[in-house]
Formats: sequence, structure tokens, C-alpha cells
Amino acid sequence: MESPVCQDGRTFMEVINEKYSPENFPCRRGLGIGVVVLPTACPQGSPMKDRLNLPSVLVLNGCGITKAGDQSEIAAFCAHVMELDLSHNNFQDWHEVLSLGMTLEPQCAEAFSRVRRLVLNNTQVSWDTVMLLTREIPELEELFLCLNEYSGVRASSVVCPSLRLLHITDNNLLDWGEVRKFGSMFPGLDTLVMANNNLASIQDSKDILQRLFPNLRSINLHNSGLNRWEDIEKLNFFPKLEEVRLQGIPLLQTYTNKERRSLMIAQLPSISLLNGSLVTESEREDAERFFIRYHLHCPEEELPRRYHCLVNKYGKLEPLAEIDLRPRCHAQVEVHCEEKVEQLNIRLDQTVAELKKQLTSVVQLSTNSMRLYYIDRNSAFGPDELKYNTRALHSYNIQDGDEILVVPKSK
Repeated sequence: MESPVCQDGRTFMEVINEKYSPENFPCRRGLGIGVVVLPTACPQGSPMKDRLNLPSVLVLNGCGITKAGDQSEIAAFCAHVMELDLSHNNFQDWHEVLSLGMTLEPQCAEAFSRVRRLVLNNTQVSWDTVMLLTREIPELEELFLCLNEYSGVRASSVVCPSLRLLHITDNNLLDWGEVRKFGSMFPGLDTLVMANNNLASIQDSKDILQRLFPNLRSINLHNSGLNRWEDIEKLNFFPKLEEVRLQGIPLLQTYTNKERRSLMIAQLPSISLLNGSLVTESEREDAERFFIRYHLHCPEEELPRRYHCLVNKYGKLEPLAEIDLRPRCHAQVEVHCEEKVEQLNIRLDQTVAELKKQLTSVVQLSTNSMRLYYIDRNSAFGPDELKYNTRALHSYNIQDGDEILVVPKSK
């Protein structure tokens, strides 16, 4: 955490008094002083509008707060608060955070009992404190714990069934055994965002993942340490998983962008969103067919399980024919001039005029004294005169083995 802005720091109540003082809101709306915009479904602002009119969402990040302040005032002003962001403050003692409403004192606990979203990024809050907070906020739905240097979390009997989103990116979680604990503590978890943790593998069996994460719909494992396809296959064991984010993992570094996406889609048949992009039915079929062909030459013992499932679905596909649609650049032709015959490699992107210049040294004629004819060896028609000096040779569809006839103009 950053150092306090001053020796004594600032209290939670001092900051909200300063931020939401009527002096900062010159307009008067309704019965209270201040400008507060709330969704219609949310409760009204603080009942003590003559002093402060707090919104139900308090964003107090980076305010230099070190202490809570008077608890009776907190209880009076903040009973309606539903979202509290205390990121990047200077709390030196987490008992101060608890006194914002998480102590066992009923009046203060009631002050934040309706909080839905709690943001504690970069606060170094201990896991024990996190568990105490979740216990005392019975309707908590979203919890943000980024940049707190967690390398592990302690198993707890505390259950927070209301939590739907856990955002715990940029920590030091390496072992899936730590992630497993989230399942028992947050059984209703819908979204798990844990990018930038060097998680090495997913170690649990299908039965365990189904039991611990029955409601998980979205998982973000960007920049984790996953390096085995077996770990990707295990994502299929989460019974409701629909969205996966998996960029920047070691496993995918050697593949092209097309290979990465196709192989991932084929491995994850229930996913509808991959790295933020919708997976269409046609894209899925193309990816699954690509997956079969990609593994055609793998030894039997190295074939992934998914390969056999897809072969049962589509059959054993043949490799796609490789068709080079790029225009030809050169052709090997026979140049005939009177009794002389020369084999010549010509560029097809050049013009008729440029070919004439190339032929001057071959037939010993100037460009103005020669006429050129193209003879297609596979055509029953006669020679085709190359009349137009600016026309490109590839437009004549010249092929290897065709002939160029050079006729002096005097003939």
C-alpha cells in the first residue's frame, strides 16, 4: 500500500463529507441538497440530506483513507449503500475497514448490510479479513481483489452463496488447489476472472469440478501458465461454462492465430464465446473439421479424445487439396525466329513492349522491327499476335512450353 498522505491520514467520514458536501452541489433537486442520480430500482439517497446526500454507490478509490471515523455517523449516513469501492487507499490496520460496517456491533453492521459490490483492489487485505467481510455482507454479489499479492487462500467454512463474480487478477496464484477453495466458499459463482496468475494446470477430476462449480458460466485465464491440452479439455467438465478467455498461455504460443482459435473451438463444444468473440455454428463445424485434418498424421497413441468424437461425427476426412491461387510469375517458352530456336524464361508481369526489349539480344532485332506472335501448344487455333505494347503477358495465359514467334517486319 502507498504511504499515507499525512501522518494522521484521513478518515472515511472526512472523505465522504468532503466529496458529497452540499457546497459541491450548487443545484437543489427535490427535498434534499445535492445532485444524486440513482436507478429507479435502487433506494433513495441518505436520509440525512440536509448534511449529505450520498448515492448508493460510493467510489472512494485513491482518497488517502487510513481510518473509518465515527461509527455512529457511518451507521446514520450509509445504511442505503449498495456498492463500496475502497481501492488504492492507505489503511494500515484492517480493523479500520471492518469498522466501516463489518464489526459485530449490530448498528454498524447494518450500515453496509445491503452492499452488492465490494472493490478492494491493491489494498493488501488479508484473506481472513475477506472472509469476515463476506460473512457480514449477506447480499454481496461482486468482489474485486486484484493486485493483493495472494499466493494462496485459506480454506474456510464461511459460505457466501450470493457471490456471482470474483475478480482476482494480477495475484500470485500458481496451484489449482487454491482455486478449488473458491468453489466451496462461493457455490453460486457465475464468473471467475483470474487473468495474470501463473496457474500451471487444472488438477481436479470431472466429478470434483462439477460439484464445486455447478453454476460457473464464464472463466478468464488470460496469461496463465497452462501448457497442456488436457487442461483445456477439463474446461468441458464445468457443467454450465459458456464463455472462456484464454489468450497468452504457453500452450498456444507455437500456433498461428487461425490454428489457436480453431483448435480451441473444436476442444470446447459447449462454448459460445471465445476470447470475447461469438462462436457461430458454421465456425464450429469448420473448426471441428480442421481439428480432424490437423491430427491426421498423429500416431494413434497421441490422438486426443476429442479426435475420436469428431471422427464419429464427420467421418475420417481426407486432407484438403492445396490450390495455389497466386498468379504465375514466370514461364519457360520457346522463342522461334526464322531458323533460330531459343529456350527463354520470361516474366509474366511484364508488358509486350518489355518482352520485345528482352528479345532484342536474342534475335538481334530492334523493338521497332519485330512482330510477336504467341502460340498456345494446347490450342487448335493459330498464332495470336501480341499487338498491344502496354498489355501484360499474364493476360494471355502463357504457360510453360508455349512458343513465342518473332517475325521481322520486313518479311
